[in-house]
Amino acid sequence: MSSSRSDLANNSDADPKRPSDHIDAALSSAPVSPKLGVIGWIRWGWRQLTSMRTALVLLLLLAIAAIPGSIFPQRMANPNGVTQWRSDNPDLFPILDALQLFDVYQSAWFSAIYLLLFISLIGCILPRTKHHFAALRSKPPRTPARLSRLADFRSETVAGIDADEAITLAEKRLRKQGYRVSRYRDGGSTSVSAERGYLRETGNLVFHASLVGILVTVGVGGQFAYTGQSVIIEGTTFVNTLLNYSSMNRGRLVSDDALAPYSMTLDTFDVDYVPYGEAGRGQAMNFSANVTIREPDGSAAEESVRVNHPLRVHGDAIYLLGNGYAPTITVRNGDDDIVFRDHVPFLPQDSNMTSLGVIKVTDGLEEQMGLVGFFYPTQNEMETGAFTSIFGDLLNPVVTLNVFEGDLGIDDGTPRSVYALDTSDMEQLTGGDTEIDSIELSPGQTAELPGGRGSVTFEDETPEDAEWNETGYTQSVKRFASLQIHHDRSTTWVLVFSTLAVAGLMTALWVPRRRLWVKATPTGEDVTLEYAGLARGEDPAIRTAVDHLATGHSEQLRS
Repeated sequence: MSSSRSDLANNSDADPKRPSDHIDAALSSAPVSPKLGVIGWIRWGWRQLTSMRTALVLLLLLAIAAIPGSIFPQRMANPNGVTQWRSDNPDLFPILDALQLFDVYQSAWFSAIYLLLFISLIGCILPRTKHHFAALRSKPPRTPARLSRLADFRSETVAGIDADEAITLAEKRLRKQGYRVSRYRDGGSTSVSAERGYLRETGNLVFHASLVGILVTVGVGGQFAYTGQSVIIEGTTFVNTLLNYSSMNRGRLVSDDALAPYSMTLDTFDVDYVPYGEAGRGQAMNFSANVTIREPDGSAAEESVRVNHPLRVHGDAIYLLGNGYAPTITVRNGDDDIVFRDHVPFLPQDSNMTSLGVIKVTDGLEEQMGLVGFFYPTQNEMETGAFTSIFGDLLNPVVTLNVFEGDLGIDDGTPRSVYALDTSDMEQLTGGDTEIDSIELSPGQTAELPGGRGSVTFEDETPEDAEWNETGYTQSVKRFASLQIHHDRSTTWVLVFSTLAVAGLMTALWVPRRRLWVKATPTGEDVTLEYAGLARGEDPAIRTAVDHLATGHSEQLRS
């Protein structure tokens, strides 16, 4: 007994405001949380994941995660850009590639956010939809006993009317305004309860359901989509098969025979330049790849592909990505036999079409040979002695070539870019420190290769019937067009769901959710009419709605 009294005395001393016999006196001061267990933790995690706050955070994270996709080139859309980025940043590329920054939309971390957002939205939508449908079927709530306590309230007394008749008129008036109404009687008072604005929640649900639709459409549609790039030179034909693509990225469910059967011939590539003497001279004003599309049945149609105006063929969208010149180069060996002849695409390096190209001669010579060249549509010599192009059109076309001899690095099966030359195992024969000038050619000219190895010719592609006085060099070099062919049938559904999402969002923002009440209470020979309104959320027009209801109803009763 003495020990208990001592403990109570100590507790009383520790907290003089608490009686010594308080129920908490014998409890530890540190609260003990209940153990959740495995099921409890799962339930807690599910509630956190399916909360609207988590969904908004995941949506924000998805937007942030998509930013690297617009900063770094993506293999799906721009594989050549990825190759160029790797060449320009050889040390940083492996790190970023390990982080999947060149495959953002197929990366593990982007997919994780994507799937979590998908689950979170579904977890938010389903219970809210169930609750919303239940609310739509239920009656408006009973009229509060004291309407005067509401902020938006108005009252007046009218003589010579019947309370039930007044409520009947109010009920009809509210129905015409789109309210759901329910009539109640409480003691001697008769009232009508009205509400509207459930379309606001419907719009909210449509918005979130449309987001789920977009996620599903993009996720599933991506498995059946493909994107390929190809370079087509004037006068050549592209057949829509996997072998004719320079690069191809396709979904996991795209089969080898999924490509539509058609061919496309690049007839001409037209470019309009701002002429000399005008502001912005040399700038390209318009690009047009004029093509002929041929079907398997032999029918043909002439079309054009322009910037921001893709050509659509059998569900494929054909985009114009770039263009340039493809000088025709012929290489002969010492016996004057042709060992190489092709239209070689040179990649533009500036706005005046100064272009870089690579020629690889694999057979026919004693050793493999590579030529690195620059093409200048309108050559001009700078003060430093270097060449540059001062205009994008063919006014003074010149190609310069540096010759390398040795191992091209293609015999070991390692993939090599056709636009780059690895000279680490090659000997330079012209240019640089060789004390032999680089080869310089105009259309139609031929130059000897060092050491009697043969010759190289820059072929003139000007038609034989063309008049020099009219054409000059303008038709001496063929052009190429870089085209991207994209196939994705889910784009229509993405547009549909996006439209629904915008419509649902606008509905959720602009449709007010409000309740109105009209109560009629007989007081002797008069009737006291009470009008009140209550808004869910911000609704600055609720007071105006109550005033209009009261004014219109009163005028109707007196008429």
